[in-house]
Amino acid sequence: MDATVPVGPPDGLPEGLQDGLSIRAAGPADVEALRELERAAGAPFRSLGMDAIADDEPPTAAELLGPVRAGAVRVVDQEGRIAAYLLAEPLDGALHVEQVSVHPDHARRRLGRALLEDAAATARRAELPALTLTTFVEVPWNGPYYLRCGFRWLAEEELTPGLRAVRAAERARGLDRWPRGCMIRMVRTL
Repeated sequence: MDATVPVGPPDGLPEGLQDGLSIRAAGPADVEALRELERAAGAPFRSLGMDAIADDEPPTAAELLGPVRAGAVRVVDQEGRIAAYLLAEPLDGALHVEQVSVHPDHARRRLGRALLEDAAATARRAELPALTLTTFVEVPWNGPYYLRCGFRWLAEEELTPGLRAVRAAERARGLDRWPRGCMIRMVRTL
């Protein structure tokens, strides 16, 4: 990854979302809650026959602590409990969304979209033109969801060296048992 850009505008939540929720930077005390949220967010993959994804352990506390301390993790907080989080860091001149996870108890409340808008605002402030991510092509809350959020699929020849490296690491982890791809969403005009 490139140098870290702290994610997010001033704490808050876009208009129209539920009271009692706010977006804030994650802190070291949130790391275990992030790991638990990640486990819960993986469970729905079991319904698609993707048990290996559902059973995949989240990043270790040590692996999460670096991005948390760098300001790269934002959470949706509901009165002291984390309902969703996003981890994003610069990669090849864009802000790369490494992870968006929403606890199943909070699904379909636009929390993931709120975090993506938060990341888009961060990218604009950092003068980065786009958000990128990698995701499962056919999982309804992955590829099709991100298309609805304004992303588009990148063709192989559009991939940057960093995205190629991310995809190679994903293949090495066995994630290509299911179709995966790279996506981009422009957030400002060059």
